[in-house]
Amino acid sequence: MDVRLQHERPKWEIFCQVVDNFGDIGVCLRLACDLADRDGKRVRLWVDDWAVLGRLCPAAAAADPGRGVEVDGVVFRHWVRPFPDVVPGEIVIEAFACELPEVHLQAMAKLAERPVWINLEYLSAEDWVAGCHGLASPHPRLPLVKHFFFPGFDEASGGLPRETGLIGRRERFRSDPAGMAAWRAERGLGSLADDTLWISLFAYEQAALPGLLEAWQQGTRPVALLVPESRILGNVAAGLGLDTLHAGQRIERGRLTTCVLPFTDQAGYDALLWSCALNFVRGEDSFVRAQWAAVPLVWQIYAQQDDAHLVKLEAFLARYCHGLEEGAAAALGDFWRAWNGADDIAPGQAWHALEQALPVIAGHARCWSDRLASTADLASRLTKFCFHIRGAAR
Repeated sequence: MDVRLQHERPKWEIFCQVVDNFGDIGVCLRLACDLADRDGKRVRLWVDDWAVLGRLCPAAAAADPGRGVEVDGVVFRHWVRPFPDVVPGEIVIEAFACELPEVHLQAMAKLAERPVWINLEYLSAEDWVAGCHGLASPHPRLPLVKHFFFPGFDEASGGLPRETGLIGRRERFRSDPAGMAAWRAERGLGSLADDTLWISLFAYEQAALPGLLEAWQQGTRPVALLVPESRILGNVAAGLGLDTLHAGQRIERGRLTTCVLPFTDQAGYDALLWSCALNFVRGEDSFVRAQWAAVPLVWQIYAQQDDAHLVKLEAFLARYCHGLEEGAAAALGDFWRAWNGADDIAPGQAWHALEQALPVIAGHARCWSDRLASTADLASRLTKFCFHIRGAAR
């Protein structure tokens, strides 16, 4: 690592512990890149799982974790123990309550101009978020104050990650039929019928998947199922009567064509979402990106003890379905609950109603995305908040 990068004080510093594969690092990586791009300042991102980072950032995969690497203004560093002696950033973000190293907290407290300390929380649509967003929490021992920053769906929250130019890139991709056809052809998907329903599937393990695959196989409309390498692949294989699946395979069963795609970086995943008419997503990062895709989605929320995640699921459904035609809202809600094991009905049984409602939901999804895009994004709100906190501290 260049000595300058080791000791120079960055404006933004983000700490990320990889808890659930790609969700946590996905959010942090997008935020770091967005801040570096719009702020013109170096951003330092600490990640404890270098291998997972490398899946999303090929430049990191090729770099020595001990030295780190800088890519487009983001300095990637391996979060190891013992933690190295570095100058803390002007703004220090601990993502999802990951807890900063004690030695770094001590270094923050010793600075004449102490950093703004942010706890970037998980996204939630629940009403209580508005009352907690921006709250201060003084450290019990050190002269430091942490502020809680909650992403969300309204003006009383921290907004959603949305880098500059995202909507424009989506629209250019969608308005270029030849380019989209070439994108599909490169993945061996160029020979399907014009009325094919294109679906992407990025999910955790899902025991109920075989029944849904059977519904697609026996349906009246051809379905192209695009499955990037992920934890759901074993269930897909079982549902198709296979032992294993690997990237590049294409399997045809009845009206269903299943294509396994290699794992891709974040830009490639966006293109996958934009190329489909329905996206199955999981966790937080892909969930937000699917909303920016402006087409219908099915969310598999990360399961929590005592079914606490189902409360969050219902809170989002209540927001998302507001203004949606009653029958379509019921079909969408029933399928989401079935997909998340919150109802006795199986996803395969709930599919027909959702399929019939997709045209109505598609229009609603576009309006939902447009409304969110008309509000300030996460990076903008975070920058404004930190500027206010720094000003108040002087």
